[in-house]
Amino acid sequence: MNNTISIEFLKEYLVFLIPLFAIQIVLAVVALIHVLRHPNYRFGNKALWIVIVLLINTIGPIVYFAIGRGDD
Repeated sequence: MNNTISIEFLKEYLVFLIPLFAIQIVLAVVALIHVLRHPNYRFGNKALWIVIVLLINTIGPIVYFAIGRGDD
């Protein structure tokens, strides 16, 4: 009974979850590419920002673009 409920619940919210996962992946990839291509950062170094972008889902790339990215 619980398995049927969880499958139905998942089907109902899958329409909302797939775009969120896609946005999260795209944001992480764009931030990672930016970290790898640019040598200047306001805070920290390249290794620190790679770890933050990859390990802190969704928030890591946002933090990088908000405070970590240096002037181009």
